[in-house]
Amino acid sequence: MSHLPDIVIGSGPSGVSVATARLAKGRTVIMLDRGKTLEPAHANQRGALASSAPSQWDAQQIDAYRHGQLNAPDGAIRKFGSDYAVEPPNPATPWLGLRPSHALGGLSNVWGASVLPTAQGDIDDWPINVEDLAPHYAQVAQFMPVSGRQDTIAEVYPGFDMSGLSPLPPTPQAKQILRRADAQHGRLGDVVVGAARNAVSGGCVRCGLCLHGCPWGHIWSAAQTVAELQKHPLFTYRNQAMVTGFEQTDTGVTVTLEDGEIVTGARLFVAAGVLETARLFLKSCTGLDRLILRDSQHFFTPLLHGWGVDGDPTALPHHTLTGAFVEFPTPDVGRLVHSQLYTWNEQYEREMMAKYGGKLPFAAPIFGAMSRRLIVAQSFLHSDHSGQIGLRLDASGDMVTAEDLGHDATGAIVKAARNHLARAMRKLGLYALRIAGHSGAPGSSFHVGGSMGMSAVQHKTSTDILGRLQGLSRVHVVDASVLPSIPASTITFTVMANAHRIGLEAD
Repeated sequence: MSHLPDIVIGSGPSGVSVATARLAKGRTVIMLDRGKTLEPAHANQRGALASSAPSQWDAQQIDAYRHGQLNAPDGAIRKFGSDYAVEPPNPATPWLGLRPSHALGGLSNVWGASVLPTAQGDIDDWPINVEDLAPHYAQVAQFMPVSGRQDTIAEVYPGFDMSGLSPLPPTPQAKQILRRADAQHGRLGDVVVGAARNAVSGGCVRCGLCLHGCPWGHIWSAAQTVAELQKHPLFTYRNQAMVTGFEQTDTGVTVTLEDGEIVTGARLFVAAGVLETARLFLKSCTGLDRLILRDSQHFFTPLLHGWGVDGDPTALPHHTLTGAFVEFPTPDVGRLVHSQLYTWNEQYEREMMAKYGGKLPFAAPIFGAMSRRLIVAQSFLHSDHSGQIGLRLDASGDMVTAEDLGHDATGAIVKAARNHLARAMRKLGLYALRIAGHSGAPGSSFHVGGSMGMSAVQHKTSTDILGRLQGLSRVHVVDASVLPSIPASTITFTVMANAHRIGLEAD
């Protein structure tokens, strides 16, 4: 075994997963990362909230904390009042919803925290299967908390055992949805409804600030795991280390940093996120001039419930993460559609006022009442039914530029899936406002990858089951770039399990 360390690029979910696996094998690990962190002013604001119970917060404190996200530009993700975790959009591709992160912990600082394994039917064309991933889901759950319950969702996604776990206490609306679904044993024909699975610790106090950033960090971020890894004697974290390229040598790998420094290692594990990983490979690999990302198209369907709830949905304690999952086959074309049901949050009324208030200036009380009965379904398609995004280096060679390659059938599949969802939800007393539904921009689901997907038969832009392109036996891609396709279900858990698997199996 080489005396050189292993190098991991990136501190997001896949980076901490592969680092954990390499340390378990007794390897020395250096993690290179740009490592942006929350600015002191925003960190102090967050700390002030965390130092007291929600009952002691005053309205001015809460409004100041919410201000950043509530007043962010369209499409911006501004948790903790800051843009530190998501890079600005590329002005050359304003249509692209996907953006990279240079933060410590990557995009897990701003994610919705929903976690699911994948269904075998959605990866039946992969060179690995759910049984290969199952032990690694369990290992990842040793450092990432998972809340949820064993119910009919597990029949769709059996790769991770939920026995003995507990869900977040449901909001009044989610409780009613789950009660109505349970009365039908979780099945509405071919539609399955169950409790959400979230990467949230059991200490959640349900302060209602999930959309703005948990003051206590109960929503898991990979930054928390980096902090734990730094206690390991074989682990070194280096931030401010922007990587510009890599090269495989006869004895290992070399990584070049922005200031010209060369870092040498035995193996390289690239976990930089799909855009930054594409940049590194397009710049470092001779003859590689284009990569194609596979997207998971997402779309939104507002639903109004016709039943009452026990209690005020706006009252604390509550959370604003997803409360229920809905799974069903894509009508006529196979694969699964995954939907997440979100109950009340303070943005519903604001968005209705912004969109319709000018035309209906006296309707504010109506919008307020509607917002308390509004459930929003965010649904995702498999990448087989979604658009693709072409990636190349721009003229400078330092930035990736994107091309929208589309998918001719996506619009029709979204319409069919929305109609199927609406019919099933009606049985739960939820009525779809289909005319108000809309689809996300390309890449905006952040469920994107597959640019160097694993394949049993390799070609120029595919990797083997250890994430290696031909000719690069010591360089492993471990983030979503290496998934052969993008299942409709939430992908972070599968990305992490696969990264952990590669970390353990690479010799």
